[in-house]
Amino acid sequence: MSSNKAPLLADATRDLARFGAALHYEDIPAEAVARIKLSLLDSLGCCLFGATLPWTRKVAELADAENAKPVATLIGLGRKTSPALAALVNGTSGHAFELDDIHKESIVHAGSIATPVALNLAEAKGCKVSGRDLLTAMVAGYEIGHRVGNAATMSLFFRGFHPQGTSGSFVAAATAAHMLNLNATQFQHALGMAGSQAGGLMAAQEGAMVKRLHSGRAAQSGIYAAQLASRDFTGILDALEAPYGGYLSTYSDKPNPSRLTDGLGKTWETLNVGYKPHASVTSIHSALDALSELMKEHSIKAGDIAEVETGLSPMTHVHCAWEYKAQGVTAAQMNLYYGMAVIALDGAAFTEQFREARLADPQILDFITRISAYVDPEIEKMGAPFRHASRVKITTRAGKVHEKLALHRRGSPENPLAPEEVIHKFRNVVAPCMSKTDAERIITTVDRCEVIADINELAAIVGAAVTLPK
Repeated sequence: MSSNKAPLLADATRDLARFGAALHYEDIPAEAVARIKLSLLDSLGCCLFGATLPWTRKVAELADAENAKPVATLIGLGRKTSPALAALVNGTSGHAFELDDIHKESIVHAGSIATPVALNLAEAKGCKVSGRDLLTAMVAGYEIGHRVGNAATMSLFFRGFHPQGTSGSFVAAATAAHMLNLNATQFQHALGMAGSQAGGLMAAQEGAMVKRLHSGRAAQSGIYAAQLASRDFTGILDALEAPYGGYLSTYSDKPNPSRLTDGLGKTWETLNVGYKPHASVTSIHSALDALSELMKEHSIKAGDIAEVETGLSPMTHVHCAWEYKAQGVTAAQMNLYYGMAVIALDGAAFTEQFREARLADPQILDFITRISAYVDPEIEKMGAPFRHASRVKITTRAGKVHEKLALHRRGSPENPLAPEEVIHKFRNVVAPCMSKTDAERIITTVDRCEVIADINELAAIVGAAVTLPK
Protein backbone atom coordinates (compact mmCIF):
# COMPACT_ATOMS: atom_id res chain seq x y z
CA MET A 1 0.00 0.00 0.00
CA SER A 2 2.81 2.39 0.84
CA SER A 3 4.80 1.56 -2.29
CA ASN A 4 2.52 3.73 -4.42
CA LYS A 5 3.28 6.87 -2.42
CA ALA A 6 6.44 8.90 -2.02
CA PRO A 7 8.12 8.96 1.40
CA LEU A 8 7.48 12.07 3.47
CA LEU A 9 11.24 12.78 3.49
CA ALA A 10 13.44 10.27 1.75
CA ASP A 11 15.98 8.47 3.97
CA ALA A 12 15.16 10.54 7.06
CA THR A 13 15.36 7.60 9.48
CA ARG A 14 18.64 6.49 7.91
CA ASP A 15 20.14 9.98 8.11
CA LEU A 16 19.21 10.41 11.77
CA ALA A 17 20.64 6.98 12.56
CA ARG A 18 23.91 7.79 10.80
CA PHE A 19 24.16 11.03 12.74
CA GLY A 20 23.51 9.30 16.05
CA ALA A 21 25.91 6.45 15.43
CA ALA A 22 28.73 8.78 14.38
CA LEU A 23 28.29 11.36 17.14
CA HIS A 24 31.36 11.95 19.30
CA TYR A 25 31.78 14.13 22.36
CA GLU A 26 34.19 16.37 20.41
CA ASP A 27 31.39 17.13 17.90
CA ILE A 28 29.18 18.72 20.54
CA PRO A 29 29.52 22.50 21.07
CA ALA A 30 30.62 23.61 24.52
CA GLU A 31 27.33 25.37 25.16
CA ALA A 32 25.40 22.17 24.37
CA VAL A 33 27.62 20.23 26.78
CA ALA A 34 26.84 22.80 29.48
CA ARG A 35 23.11 22.51 28.74
CA ILE A 36 23.04 18.71 28.83
CA LYS A 37 24.84 18.78 32.19
CA LEU A 38 22.12 21.06 33.54
CA SER A 39 19.52 18.64 32.17
CA LEU A 40 21.30 15.71 33.81
CA LEU A 41 21.25 17.47 37.19
CA ASP A 42 17.66 18.63 36.79
CA SER A 43 16.54 15.14 35.75
CA LEU A 44 18.30 13.43 38.64
CA GLY A 45 16.52 15.80 41.02
CA CYS A 46 13.20 14.90 39.43
CA CYS A 47 13.96 11.18 39.72
CA LEU A 48 15.06 11.44 43.35
CA PHE A 49 11.94 13.32 44.43
CA GLY A 50 9.83 11.12 42.17
CA ALA A 51 11.13 8.04 44.00
CA THR A 52 9.19 9.16 47.08
CA LEU A 53 5.85 9.17 45.30
CA PRO A 54 3.29 6.34 45.38
CA TRP A 55 2.98 5.89 41.61
CA THR A 56 6.72 5.38 41.24
CA ARG A 57 6.80 2.94 44.13
CA LYS A 58 3.99 0.89 42.62
CA VAL A 59 5.96 0.56 39.37
CA ALA A 60 9.09 -0.34 41.38
CA GLU A 61 7.17 -3.10 43.16
CA LEU A 62 6.20 -4.48 39.77
CA ALA A 63 9.84 -4.43 38.66
CA ASP A 64 10.94 -6.12 41.89
CA ALA A 65 8.51 -8.95 41.27
CA GLU A 66 10.31 -9.80 38.02
CA ASN A 67 13.44 -10.82 39.98
CA ALA A 68 15.70 -9.68 37.17
CA LYS A 69 19.49 -9.69 37.42
CA PRO A 70 20.33 -6.64 39.61
CA VAL A 71 22.72 -4.59 37.48
CA ALA A 72 21.01 -1.20 37.03
CA THR A 73 20.14 1.36 39.70
CA LEU A 74 16.63 2.28 40.76
CA ILE A 75 17.29 5.95 41.45
CA GLY A 76 16.50 6.87 45.04
CA LEU A 77 15.25 3.40 45.92
CA GLY A 78 18.37 1.62 47.16
CA ARG A 79 18.22 -1.42 44.92
CA LYS A 80 18.83 -2.63 41.36
CA THR A 81 17.17 -4.58 38.57
CA SER A 82 17.66 -5.08 34.82
CA PRO A 83 18.40 -2.03 32.61
CA ALA A 84 14.98 -2.07 30.94
CA LEU A 85 13.05 -2.44 34.18
CA ALA A 86 15.21 0.20 35.86
CA ALA A 87 14.46 2.57 33.00
CA LEU A 88 10.75 1.83 33.37
CA VAL A 89 10.88 2.83 37.04
CA ASN A 90 13.32 5.73 36.67
CA GLY A 91 11.54 7.15 33.64
CA THR A 92 8.33 7.12 35.65
CA SER A 93 9.98 8.82 38.64
CA GLY A 94 11.59 11.46 36.40
CA HIS A 95 8.18 12.46 35.03
CA ALA A 96 6.40 11.82 38.32
CA PHE A 97 5.75 15.40 39.42
CA GLU A 98 5.71 17.70 36.35
CA LEU A 99 9.18 19.04 37.14
CA ASP A 100 11.22 17.67 34.24
CA ASP A 101 12.85 19.72 31.48
CA ILE A 102 10.88 20.67 28.36
CA HIS A 103 11.59 21.24 24.68
CA LYS A 104 8.80 23.56 23.56
CA GLU A 105 8.50 22.74 19.88
CA SER A 106 8.53 18.96 20.26
CA ILE A 107 6.57 18.99 23.56
CA VAL A 108 8.96 16.34 24.89
CA HIS A 109 10.55 16.11 28.35
CA ALA A 110 13.71 14.33 27.25
CA GLY A 111 15.57 14.42 30.56
CA SER A 112 13.28 11.97 32.34
CA ILE A 113 13.88 9.50 29.50
CA ALA A 114 17.49 10.01 28.36
CA THR A 115 18.99 10.22 31.86
CA PRO A 116 17.80 6.82 33.13
CA VAL A 117 18.41 5.12 29.79
CA ALA A 118 22.01 6.34 29.58
CA LEU A 119 22.78 5.75 33.26
CA ASN A 120 21.22 2.30 33.48
CA LEU A 121 22.82 0.99 30.28
CA ALA A 122 26.19 2.43 31.32
CA GLU A 123 25.96 0.42 34.56
CA ALA A 124 24.88 -2.71 32.73
CA LYS A 125 27.84 -2.62 30.37
CA GLY A 126 29.94 -3.79 33.31
CA CYS A 127 32.95 -1.75 32.30
CA LYS A 128 34.09 1.78 32.87
CA VAL A 129 31.83 4.26 31.07
CA SER A 130 33.06 7.83 31.23
CA GLY A 131 31.03 10.92 31.95
CA ARG A 132 31.70 12.03 28.38
CA ASP A 133 30.14 8.82 27.08
CA LEU A 134 27.09 9.39 29.24
CA LEU A 135 26.64 13.00 28.08
CA THR A 136 27.17 12.09 24.41
CA ALA A 137 24.52 9.36 24.52
CA MET A 138 22.10 11.80 26.10
CA VAL A 139 22.78 14.41 23.41
CA ALA A 140 22.12 11.78 20.72
CA GLY A 141 18.73 11.16 22.33
CA TYR A 142 17.95 14.85 22.72
CA GLU A 143 18.87 15.70 19.13
CA ILE A 144 17.00 12.83 17.47
CA GLY A 145 13.98 12.62 19.77
CA HIS A 146 13.30 16.35 19.69
CA ARG A 147 13.53 16.40 15.91
CA VAL A 148 10.94 13.65 15.72
CA GLY A 149 8.62 15.68 17.95
CA ASN A 150 9.26 18.82 15.89
CA ALA A 151 8.28 16.99 12.71
CA ALA A 152 5.13 15.54 14.28
CA THR A 153 4.03 19.12 15.14
CA MET A 154 1.27 20.02 17.58
CA SER A 155 -1.06 17.97 15.40
CA LEU A 156 0.07 14.86 17.29
CA PHE A 157 -1.05 16.45 20.55
CA PHE A 158 -4.35 17.70 19.14
CA ARG A 159 -5.11 14.16 17.97
CA GLY A 160 -4.87 13.10 21.62
CA PHE A 161 -1.43 11.49 21.78
CA HIS A 162 0.99 12.26 24.62
CA PRO A 163 4.32 13.34 23.09
CA GLN A 164 6.20 11.91 26.08
CA GLY A 165 5.13 8.37 25.32
CA THR A 166 5.21 8.71 21.54
CA SER A 167 8.05 10.96 20.39
CA GLY A 168 9.78 10.21 23.68
CA SER A 169 10.36 6.64 22.52
CA PHE A 170 12.82 7.97 19.95
CA VAL A 171 14.71 9.88 22.67
CA ALA A 172 15.15 6.57 24.45
CA ALA A 173 16.06 4.49 21.42
CA ALA A 174 18.67 6.98 20.22
CA THR A 175 20.21 7.31 23.69
CA ALA A 176 20.30 3.53 24.10
CA ALA A 177 21.63 2.88 20.60
CA HIS A 178 24.51 5.28 21.17
CA MET A 179 25.31 3.87 24.62
CA LEU A 180 25.43 0.35 23.14
CA ASN A 181 27.70 1.55 20.31
CA LEU A 182 25.36 0.32 17.59
CA ASN A 183 26.48 0.80 14.00
CA ALA A 184 24.40 3.00 11.72
CA THR A 185 22.27 0.15 10.36
CA GLN A 186 21.53 -1.27 13.81
CA PHE A 187 20.78 2.25 15.02
CA GLN A 188 18.28 2.65 12.17
CA HIS A 189 16.56 -0.60 13.15
CA ALA A 190 16.39 0.59 16.77
CA LEU A 191 14.60 3.77 15.66
CA GLY A 192 12.28 1.62 13.57
CA MET A 193 11.35 -0.44 16.61
CA ALA A 194 10.85 2.67 18.74
CA GLY A 195 8.20 3.91 16.34
CA SER A 196 6.30 0.66 16.61
CA GLN A 197 6.30 0.83 20.42
CA ALA A 198 5.28 4.48 20.75
CA GLY A 199 2.09 5.20 22.69
CA GLY A 200 0.31 7.34 25.26
CA LEU A 201 -3.09 9.06 25.43
CA MET A 202 -3.59 12.64 26.61
CA ALA A 203 -6.78 11.79 28.50
CA ALA A 204 -4.41 10.56 31.20
CA GLN A 205 -3.83 14.18 32.20
CA GLU A 206 -7.19 14.38 33.93
CA GLY A 207 -6.19 12.31 36.92
CA ALA A 208 -4.60 8.98 35.98
CA MET A 209 -1.26 7.76 37.35
CA VAL A 210 -0.55 6.29 33.93
CA LYS A 211 0.56 9.69 32.59
CA ARG A 212 3.77 9.24 34.61
CA LEU A 213 4.19 5.73 33.22
CA HIS A 214 4.25 7.01 29.63
CA SER A 215 7.76 8.31 30.26
CA GLY A 216 8.89 5.06 31.87
CA ARG A 217 7.47 2.95 29.07
CA ALA A 218 9.18 5.13 26.47
CA ALA A 219 12.50 4.65 28.30
CA GLN A 220 11.98 0.91 28.58
CA SER A 221 10.91 0.60 24.93
CA GLY A 222 14.03 2.43 23.77
CA ILE A 223 16.28 0.03 25.66
CA TYR A 224 14.46 -3.00 24.29
CA ALA A 225 14.72 -1.57 20.78
CA ALA A 226 18.48 -1.00 21.02
CA GLN A 227 19.14 -4.34 22.71
CA LEU A 228 17.19 -6.17 20.03
CA ALA A 229 18.92 -4.24 17.27
CA SER A 230 22.28 -5.25 18.74
CA ARG A 231 21.14 -8.85 18.16
CA ASP A 232 20.25 -8.03 14.53
CA PHE A 233 16.51 -7.99 15.19
CA THR A 234 15.00 -5.74 12.54
CA GLY A 235 12.76 -2.70 12.78
CA ILE A 236 11.04 -0.52 10.18
CA LEU A 237 13.86 1.08 8.21
CA ASP A 238 11.70 4.02 7.09
CA ALA A 239 9.70 4.26 10.31
CA LEU A 240 9.62 8.06 10.36
CA GLU A 241 8.98 8.85 6.70
CA ALA A 242 6.88 5.90 5.51
CA PRO A 243 3.83 7.34 3.70
CA TYR A 244 1.51 4.67 5.10
CA GLY A 245 1.90 3.27 8.60
CA GLY A 246 4.93 5.41 9.39
CA TYR A 247 5.29 7.41 12.55
CA LEU A 248 4.57 10.84 11.09
CA SER A 249 1.88 9.70 8.64
CA THR A 250 0.06 7.84 11.43
CA TYR A 251 0.39 10.10 14.47
CA SER A 252 0.10 13.53 12.84
CA ASP A 253 -2.48 15.08 10.52
CA LYS A 254 -0.09 17.89 9.62
CA PRO A 255 3.50 16.67 9.89
CA ASN A 256 6.45 18.83 8.92
CA PRO A 257 8.99 16.17 7.86
CA SER A 258 11.70 18.69 6.97
CA ARG A 259 12.09 19.32 10.71
CA LEU A 260 13.59 15.84 11.07
CA THR A 261 16.89 16.81 9.51
CA ASP A 262 16.92 20.63 9.21
CA GLY A 263 20.37 21.77 10.33
CA LEU A 264 21.30 18.30 11.58
CA GLY A 265 24.71 18.53 13.24
CA LYS A 266 24.72 22.33 13.01
CA THR A 267 21.59 23.43 14.84
CA TRP A 268 21.56 21.80 18.27
CA GLU A 269 18.07 21.11 19.63
CA THR A 270 19.67 20.43 23.02
CA LEU A 271 20.08 24.19 23.33
CA ASN A 272 16.32 24.66 22.97
CA VAL A 273 15.57 22.87 26.22
CA GLY A 274 14.26 24.84 29.19
CA TYR A 275 13.65 24.13 32.87
CA LYS A 276 10.62 24.38 35.11
CA PRO A 277 10.46 26.67 38.15
CA HIS A 278 6.89 25.47 38.84
CA ALA A 279 5.73 21.88 39.49
CA SER A 280 3.04 22.01 36.85
CA VAL A 281 2.44 21.64 33.14
CA THR A 282 4.67 24.02 31.18
CA SER A 283 1.85 25.51 29.16
CA ILE A 284 0.52 27.54 32.10
CA HIS A 285 3.86 28.82 33.41
CA SER A 286 3.70 32.21 31.71
CA ALA A 287 0.25 32.77 33.23
CA LEU A 288 1.56 31.81 36.68
CA ASP A 289 4.52 34.15 36.20
CA ALA A 290 2.34 37.04 35.04
CA LEU A 291 -0.09 36.69 37.94
CA SER A 292 2.75 36.52 40.45
CA GLU A 293 4.50 39.54 38.97
CA LEU A 294 1.32 41.65 38.88
CA MET A 295 0.57 40.85 42.51
CA LYS A 296 4.11 41.78 43.59
CA GLU A 297 4.31 44.93 41.46
CA HIS A 298 1.04 46.31 42.80
CA SER A 299 1.13 44.83 46.34
CA ILE A 300 -2.04 42.84 45.70
CA LYS A 301 -3.13 40.02 48.01
CA ALA A 302 -5.45 37.14 47.11
CA GLY A 303 -8.27 38.68 49.13
CA ASP A 304 -8.00 41.90 47.11
CA ILE A 305 -8.77 40.16 43.81
CA ALA A 306 -12.28 40.17 42.39
CA GLU A 307 -11.48 38.57 39.03
CA VAL A 308 -8.58 37.12 37.03
CA GLU A 309 -9.01 36.88 33.26
CA THR A 310 -6.48 34.76 31.39
CA GLY A 311 -5.91 34.88 27.64
CA LEU A 312 -4.25 31.79 26.17
CA SER A 313 -3.22 30.13 22.93
CA PRO A 314 -5.72 27.60 21.52
CA MET A 315 -3.46 24.71 22.52
CA THR A 316 -3.05 25.82 26.12
CA HIS A 317 -6.77 26.50 26.38
CA VAL A 318 -7.56 22.95 25.24
CA HIS A 319 -4.74 21.46 27.27
CA CYS A 320 -5.25 23.19 30.61
CA ALA A 321 -8.39 25.38 30.87
CA TRP A 322 -10.89 22.66 31.70
CA GLU A 323 -13.14 22.64 34.77
CA TYR A 324 -11.10 21.76 37.84
CA LYS A 325 -12.19 18.87 40.00
CA ALA A 326 -10.20 17.49 42.92
CA GLN A 327 -9.50 14.18 41.20
CA GLY A 328 -5.81 13.71 41.89
CA VAL A 329 -2.39 15.32 41.78
CA THR A 330 -1.98 14.86 38.04
CA ALA A 331 -5.16 16.77 37.29
CA ALA A 332 -4.18 19.63 39.60
CA GLN A 333 -0.77 19.95 37.96
CA MET A 334 -2.29 20.03 34.50
CA ASN A 335 -5.01 22.56 35.35
CA LEU A 336 -4.74 26.32 34.79
CA TYR A 337 -7.28 27.27 37.45
CA TYR A 338 -5.64 25.29 40.24
CA GLY A 339 -2.18 26.62 39.35
CA MET A 340 -3.38 30.24 39.29
CA ALA A 341 -5.18 29.79 42.61
CA VAL A 342 -2.14 28.49 44.50
CA ILE A 343 0.04 31.25 43.03
CA ALA A 344 -2.46 33.82 44.31
CA LEU A 345 -2.81 32.22 47.74
CA ASP A 346 0.69 30.85 48.40
CA GLY A 347 2.89 32.79 46.00
CA ALA A 348 4.22 29.43 44.72
CA ALA A 349 3.25 26.39 42.67
CA PHE A 350 5.93 23.94 43.74
CA THR A 351 5.92 20.55 45.44
CA GLU A 352 4.06 21.57 48.60
CA GLN A 353 1.17 23.11 46.67
CA PHE A 354 0.34 19.80 44.98
CA ARG A 355 0.09 17.55 48.02
CA GLU A 356 -3.08 15.46 48.21
CA ALA A 357 -4.19 17.41 51.29
CA ARG A 358 -4.40 20.66 49.30
CA LEU A 359 -6.38 19.45 46.28
CA ALA A 360 -9.82 20.18 47.74
CA ASP A 361 -8.79 23.12 49.95
CA PRO A 362 -11.90 25.37 50.24
CA GLN A 363 -9.75 28.49 49.81
CA ILE A 364 -8.38 27.18 46.52
CA LEU A 365 -11.81 26.12 45.27
CA ASP A 366 -13.22 29.54 46.19
CA PHE A 367 -10.46 31.43 44.40
CA ILE A 368 -10.94 29.29 41.29
CA THR A 369 -14.46 30.76 40.94
CA ARG A 370 -12.81 34.15 40.33
CA ILE A 371 -10.72 32.92 37.36
CA SER A 372 -11.79 32.78 33.74
CA ALA A 373 -9.90 31.77 30.59
CA TYR A 374 -10.35 32.37 26.89
CA VAL A 375 -8.49 32.02 23.60
CA ASP A 376 -6.71 35.34 23.03
CA PRO A 377 -6.93 36.31 19.31
CA GLU A 378 -3.62 38.19 19.41
CA ILE A 379 -1.77 35.23 20.90
CA GLU A 380 -3.50 32.88 18.45
CA LYS A 381 -2.21 34.97 15.52
CA MET A 382 1.35 34.63 16.80
CA GLY A 383 1.26 30.91 16.03
CA ALA A 384 2.97 27.85 17.47
CA PRO A 385 6.16 29.56 18.75
CA PHE A 386 3.99 31.50 21.22
CA ARG A 387 1.70 28.68 22.34
CA HIS A 388 2.91 29.19 25.95
CA ALA A 389 2.19 32.94 25.92
CA SER A 390 -0.55 34.41 28.10
CA ARG A 391 -2.34 37.65 28.91
CA VAL A 392 -3.39 38.06 32.54
CA LYS A 393 -5.74 40.80 33.75
CA ILE A 394 -6.51 41.33 37.43
CA THR A 395 -9.52 43.34 38.56
CA THR A 396 -9.37 44.21 42.25
CA ARG A 397 -12.32 44.55 44.60
CA ALA A 398 -11.54 48.28 44.62
CA GLY A 399 -12.12 48.36 40.85
CA LYS A 400 -8.50 48.75 39.74
CA VAL A 401 -7.37 46.84 36.65
CA HIS A 402 -3.83 45.57 36.03
CA GLU A 403 -2.77 43.63 32.94
CA LYS A 404 0.38 41.88 31.72
CA LEU A 405 1.23 40.10 28.46
CA ALA A 406 3.81 37.35 29.04
CA LEU A 407 5.23 36.03 25.77
CA HIS A 408 7.87 33.70 27.19
CA ARG A 409 7.64 31.71 30.40
CA ARG A 410 10.43 31.93 32.94
CA GLY A 411 12.71 28.96 32.31
CA SER A 412 12.23 28.89 28.54
CA PRO A 413 15.20 29.26 26.15
CA GLU A 414 13.95 32.79 25.41
CA ASN A 415 13.70 33.66 29.13
CA PRO A 416 16.10 31.16 30.66
CA LEU A 417 16.87 30.24 34.22
CA ALA A 418 20.52 30.90 35.01
CA PRO A 419 22.58 27.78 35.81
CA GLU A 420 22.64 28.75 39.47
CA GLU A 421 18.82 28.87 39.43
CA VAL A 422 18.66 25.31 38.08
CA ILE A 423 21.07 24.23 40.83
CA HIS A 424 18.90 26.05 43.39
CA LYS A 425 15.85 24.21 42.03
CA PHE A 426 17.70 20.87 42.42
CA ARG A 427 18.50 21.63 46.04
CA ASN A 428 14.88 22.55 46.76
CA VAL A 429 13.49 19.49 44.97
CA VAL A 430 15.63 16.99 46.85
CA ALA A 431 15.66 18.78 50.24
CA PRO A 432 12.67 16.81 51.62
CA CYS A 433 14.21 13.43 50.78
CA MET A 434 18.02 13.51 51.10
CA SER A 435 20.82 15.11 53.08
CA LYS A 436 22.50 18.33 52.02
CA THR A 437 25.81 16.47 51.91
CA ASP A 438 24.54 13.94 49.35
CA ALA A 439 22.84 16.66 47.33
CA GLU A 440 26.07 18.62 47.11
CA ARG A 441 27.97 15.49 46.09
CA ILE A 442 25.59 15.03 43.18
CA ILE A 443 25.92 18.68 42.14
CA THR A 444 29.71 18.46 42.23
CA THR A 445 29.85 15.15 40.36
CA VAL A 446 27.54 16.32 37.58
CA ASP A 447 29.50 19.56 37.26
CA ARG A 448 32.64 17.46 36.66
CA CYS A 449 30.85 14.91 34.49
CA GLU A 450 32.92 15.49 31.35
CA VAL A 451 36.15 14.67 33.19
CA ILE A 452 35.12 11.69 35.32
CA ALA A 453 36.42 8.36 34.06
CA ASP A 454 33.67 6.18 35.50
CA ILE A 455 29.98 6.95 36.12
CA ASN A 456 29.64 4.23 38.76
CA GLU A 457 30.30 6.74 41.55
CA LEU A 458 27.41 8.90 40.35
CA ALA A 459 25.17 5.83 40.03
CA ALA A 460 25.99 4.83 43.61
CA ILE A 461 25.17 8.27 45.02
CA VAL A 462 21.81 8.58 43.26
CA GLY A 463 20.97 4.93 43.85
CA ALA A 464 20.91 5.23 47.64
CA ALA A 465 17.45 5.11 49.17
CA VAL A 466 15.88 8.52 49.73
CA THR A 467 13.93 9.48 52.83
CA LEU A 468 10.16 9.61 52.51
CA PRO A 469 8.89 13.13 53.28
CA LYS A 470 6.73 13.40 56.37
